[in-house]
Amino acid sequence: MKILALEVENAGIGKDRFQPFLQEEARKVWELYQNGTIRELYFRTETDAAVLVLESDSIEEAREVLSALPLVRENLIQFQLIALKPYPGFKRLFKQEA
Repeated sequence: MKILALEVENAGIGKDRFQPFLQEEARKVWELYQNGTIRELYFRTETDAAVLVLESDSIEEAREVLSALPLVRENLIQFQLIALKPYPGFKRLFKQEA
């Protein structure tokens, strides 16, 4: 199952609090990318918030995986998780007439 994960920074936290964890965060994200859990990763253009596309069996599993990220573990960020499904509309193009 594909999961869209939208980063949300927790309120009232200065950017300087993030610095000690950024290298460890990058290392963990690289590990998850290499093992296929994170399929795609981006930053939003209007903020420094991450947007991840994950492959996971469930929302719960994705939440557990992301909880191991240092910035999540340190309660600096959290993720809004959205389960995705394939677009079914193309089948209308190939509908057989009786």
